[in-house]
Amino acid sequence: MEENFKALEFIEGKLRLIDQRLLPGKLEYVTCSTAGEVTEAIRSMIVRGAPAIGGAAGYGVYLALLEAGDDITLFNKLSAELRKARPTAVNLMWAVDRVMETAQSSGYDKDKVLSEADAIVREDREMNHRLSKIGISVIRKGSRILTHCNAGALATCGWGTALGVIKEAHLSGLGIHVYADETRPLLQGARLTAWELTRAGIPSTLIPDSAAASLIRSGKIDCIILGADRITANGDIANKLGTFMLSVIAKEYGVPFYSAAPTSTIDFSMKEGKNIPIEERDPDEVRKPGGVLMAPADIDVYNPAFDVTPHQNITGIITEKGIIYPPFDMNIERIRNGETL
Repeated sequence: MEENFKALEFIEGKLRLIDQRLLPGKLEYVTCSTAGEVTEAIRSMIVRGAPAIGGAAGYGVYLALLEAGDDITLFNKLSAELRKARPTAVNLMWAVDRVMETAQSSGYDKDKVLSEADAIVREDREMNHRLSKIGISVIRKGSRILTHCNAGALATCGWGTALGVIKEAHLSGLGIHVYADETRPLLQGARLTAWELTRAGIPSTLIPDSAAASLIRSGKIDCIILGADRITANGDIANKLGTFMLSVIAKEYGVPFYSAAPTSTIDFSMKEGKNIPIEERDPDEVRKPGGVLMAPADIDVYNPAFDVTPHQNITGIITEKGIIYPPFDMNIERIRNGETL
């Protein structure tokens, strides 16, 4: 079962993106023809999810090369702006650096740069399918699975990570039921994950974020599977705000807690999660959700987009090279050295 939509697609020299801010009410597309437009699409969350951001950024570097022509200084400037569009998801920096390296090593050959951007998208889809097939080994028949935010086809270059595992379990006849957190303040769970689940015909229930703890305590959740925006060398993960809280509750009540992500999300250079830069977003995302004022206009707001979950709270990290179990630092190093777990 492949999705009949693509979060991003490069067509006739332009990047076409689903405008994820409008879902589920409207399925509309935004077309980017310049690197600056790709940068703004990432910053404004037209495209979101670490792997999808990486895929979009790869094409953004190609568009930067077209725009700059022989002006390498301008090319570097436009690419650097892309790299800074959002600070937490490591796939963004990884993809920009990878395509820029190809540009430099090829003498700024446009065809080779586009091929490299295409490769990032193709490889992400392949990795998602592989990790999904690996990940269903942690799911028992009839499992009730909790997920947070959106780690499906919308968040990737195709298929999905955490939601990819869930879809694979459904297709394998495991008879699962999914509980999706609404994921405040931008409601990616309610707007995006619920949209993907219903389109895929997967039995599911949408819950307020604050209902998750009671479900876990009452024994109604068998495992938690969610994504990651950055994984550090010791196994700490940055993911959507609220992930850390879920991990604490899951650990207290003995519920397995898994992160699913391709190895491109591992930041081998970063030792531990406390060093991950956490993006803080517009206060009006909290004051005025959906453009409707829900709080005093002058109230101070703390609105981090992500939090960090320590590796001690994680059962395993599902990747296309196997499931990383403790000791995380040793097994992540094995992946860095090219091993399959």
